[in-house]
Amino acid sequence: MKHKILIYGRFLIALTVAVLCGLAFGIKIYPLKLFDAQFVAALQSGIVFGAGISLILLLSLVILSLLFGRIYCSTLCPLGLYQEGLMILFKHFYKKHRAKYVKHNILSYFLTAVLFGSLFGGTVVLLRMVDPYTVAGNALSGAWYGIGFIIAITVLVFFKKRFFCTHICPVGTVLGMISKASLCRIRIDSQKCKMCGLCAKECPCGAIDFKNHSVNNETCVKCLKCLNHCQHKALSYGFSKEKKEPFNLQRRQFIRGGLVLIVLGGALRGGAALSKYVAQKVKQVILPAGAGNAEDFANRCLNCNLCVRNCPQKIIKKANTETPYVYLDYNDSFCDFNCHKCSEICPSGAIKPITLSEKQKTKIATAVVDEEKCVQCGLCVRECPRKIISKEDGSYPFIPFDECIGCGACASVCPVKAISVEPTRKQIVLI
Repeated sequence: MKHKILIYGRFLIALTVAVLCGLAFGIKIYPLKLFDAQFVAALQSGIVFGAGISLILLLSLVILSLLFGRIYCSTLCPLGLYQEGLMILFKHFYKKHRAKYVKHNILSYFLTAVLFGSLFGGTVVLLRMVDPYTVAGNALSGAWYGIGFIIAITVLVFFKKRFFCTHICPVGTVLGMISKASLCRIRIDSQKCKMCGLCAKECPCGAIDFKNHSVNNETCVKCLKCLNHCQHKALSYGFSKEKKEPFNLQRRQFIRGGLVLIVLGGALRGGAALSKYVAQKVKQVILPAGAGNAEDFANRCLNCNLCVRNCPQKIIKKANTETPYVYLDYNDSFCDFNCHKCSEICPSGAIKPITLSEKQKTKIATAVVDEEKCVQCGLCVRECPRKIISKEDGSYPFIPFDECIGCGACASVCPVKAISVEPTRKQIVLI
């Protein structure tokens, strides 16, 4: 009975998270700031803001892993939930398939050192390429990169189950290292175990060594499927009563750890150099209020596209080959003076949370009148939400540079497209 409660409880939490993901990216309802609790988003936000709610969330994820193991991967990670759904679809193909037991995967340590090292060095551009939340957001928003990644994951799951989680995912690697010391873990009762191997066959991560009655807590994602399939009730999940093995740093482990630290140090320097390179290559575009400047934004934006999907005006566009981060496009609409949705929902701190009144004073661009095209209709004067555009009879509209915030409302009503909106290099809050 206890096993059933654990299994169905985890399933209900995972299902709730999946529904919330669908609401946020599909129906565009964001009732709960779920994505602030995604590991990379919380870490990136913590780097941007320092002490605050993001670090509390990050610490909560660490504590969660120390208590229950990699439960994050089977309940809160959108990409993890997608893989679990795929395994349900592919279950008939797994009858003769067993995930290979994984004790250590040194390559994942090096990959994680490179990706997180570059993040702490100053840029998220490498990490966001494989971050599970970013990839899921990309796919849910219809971005080609995310769709391609999801196709690759689908093929990988068909042949190797959750190979991505155990061998590639940098978040999983970090949480796995933390989970090695977790209090709750899956145990195999050697007195009850008949060594049938069914638990190992059902394990999607290759975390069970049934011959030695052990479970690798580092790779186990706590899906709890093994509990449901053991016919002899030899498996249990809970606080471990076993005495932990004394710490024994072997020579091989010491060398491996040293090499990972060297790679991490190199990645820190490489990340700093990469962030400067990215800053030099940015294209000046209009950014959402709260983004600050293009150089910082390019190195902070996860490209999860949550803001793209939830923008009421549809002016926030996905990254492309020319602009590798989200940006504003006024071709079809303008930035609503009374909306700051993107600032409210950005989980990574790339768009800083600001109040509506602050947003209404944040200069993100400047409107400019082309007098050769202007027909002096005066529509721009009427539509300006800040009421700063003036026009005398027989003259062209005048837009004061130091009062225009660049919302684009005037350009959207101009019948002859005489008004253009030019991006500002650094956003400022007007007095």
